[in-house]
Amino acid sequence: MKHAIRKFPALWRATRLLRRWYHARYEAYPDWTAPLAADPDLWQSARAAAQGGQKVLMASSIGAYAHAITLESALAAALTFRGAEVHALLCDGAVPACAECEASLYPDVQTFVTRGPSRDLCRDCRWPAEQVYAQLGLRVHRYSEWLRAEDRAEARHIAATLPLGQIETFELDGLKIGEHAHAGALRFFASGSLDEPQAEAVLRRYLEAALLTAYATRRLLRALGFSSVVLTHGIYVPWGILAEVARQERVRVSTWNVAYRKRRFIFSHHDTYHHTLLTEPRDAWEEHELSTTQERSLMQYLSSRREGLFDWIVFHRPTKQDPQEIARQAGIDRSRPVIGLLTNVSWDAQLHYPANAFANMLEWLVQTCEYFATRPDLQLLIRVHPAEISGFPPSRQPVLAELAKRVPRLAPNIIVVPPESGLSTYGLMSLCNAAIIYGTKMGVELTSVGLPVIVAGEAWIRNKGLTHDASSPQAYFRILQQLPFAERLGPDQLARARRYAYHFFFNRMIPLPFIDPKAGFPIYRLKLNRLQELLPGASQGLDTICEGILGGTPFLLRDKDARPRELVTSSAT
Repeated sequence: MKHAIRKFPALWRATRLLRRWYHARYEAYPDWTAPLAADPDLWQSARAAAQGGQKVLMASSIGAYAHAITLESALAAALTFRGAEVHALLCDGAVPACAECEASLYPDVQTFVTRGPSRDLCRDCRWPAEQVYAQLGLRVHRYSEWLRAEDRAEARHIAATLPLGQIETFELDGLKIGEHAHAGALRFFASGSLDEPQAEAVLRRYLEAALLTAYATRRLLRALGFSSVVLTHGIYVPWGILAEVARQERVRVSTWNVAYRKRRFIFSHHDTYHHTLLTEPRDAWEEHELSTTQERSLMQYLSSRREGLFDWIVFHRPTKQDPQEIARQAGIDRSRPVIGLLTNVSWDAQLHYPANAFANMLEWLVQTCEYFATRPDLQLLIRVHPAEISGFPPSRQPVLAELAKRVPRLAPNIIVVPPESGLSTYGLMSLCNAAIIYGTKMGVELTSVGLPVIVAGEAWIRNKGLTHDASSPQAYFRILQQLPFAERLGPDQLARARRYAYHFFFNRMIPLPFIDPKAGFPIYRLKLNRLQELLPGASQGLDTICEGILGGTPFLLRDKDARPRELVTSSAT
């Protein structure tokens, strides 16, 4: 894929646009006609009863996100059955940039700078989603309906005249417009910094889009009195701006994202899960001892993560798992302690995290390499995240290339495993005395097997009383001075780590039985035989989500000490 983007950009673009055209017309979106026709009276009576009920806005906006429309239309129906009056919000090409735009779709970025997405990406974006909501008979709002001429003029003026150095920190009436515009531009370029040609012009497009999103959604929320907004991510443009506006208007915000495990989703209140998982109360998991069955299920699942057997988000399927063979191939000297280091994709979720020890991941990596050059008694094993090439969009700012600009020659005690390597990350970390991470989710898994973890960034394992957390360079290097650690996590810490891992993988990742994994785009589809599957009491996961959206209760599944269905099936076979 990366080769195709770089070598044949025009062909890649044409193929992507053709796929968008196909997906808009066939297979990607849910068809509600059959379940509605099976029991029309049930649905019509539910809709009638919900009129005047608590107003909920399904606000993911980008109709081309078929997976979002699939989930949110199902939630819309389920909330209707619970007495909520559900509306939807879709962009109708009113903004000049959004999270659907990527540099890989514009071999000549100047084309995007000049005309934006209106002539290509917008063409097959809104109408397929509108058809889905039309089948349900739910009201759809469009951005342009809530924008005035003076809004457009003001957004153009600010985007054109605001000094470049002020854009990232720019706020409008307390809304962090610039932060999400900057994150959106980084995502557009799939880069951790805006050192690209035309970067300023692209950033200004995202700033204008963010402002228009704020104007439209603020007017909509004030006019109709929504009590709750549901949207994916909670970052970038438009979702980050939508969440900012809703919070300011005192409208409950529920964000969601696809979880690793099949059929499961992570929901959060108030903010993106990138933030909430760092700060959620510990009492949700800290005092909940795992039963023997729960611990067995957790360890079976963590073992399955090596191959991604029960996940629908998998960035790497290793070809080499044996630690001894891995050590030989990587060139590791087993007579000296090894410290693992796991990178992230440089552009992903570039938000402001006050507790980060370094300004960004690259600065952390550079200073870490410089430090280990002074520690020949240790080996630093850098595993570059496989998602640099297997994720989407693939990174245009490879970590190793950026590192080479700052550290042209690595010290001989630093070993690098590139993103395309078939060596298992789990196997590599099993050779280590400790792991250093910035933002990777691997910290949850590594602590669960007793490996000490040092956190320099926004990893979700931070603040759990399990890791060595650094909030400044000085604190970080004081921790490194303690390496190698004398021992792994003790029994009490290991038990604590597994309690959190169970909470993370089993209770925060909420299953929905009517979501069916599939190959290709999108990664799941609606598999609903009867509308009764959406009624209260039909699904614990669905009840948990709907109660959270309507009442603000925790998005936290409390299981009944049962092994996950997929693990039971696997054991039986």
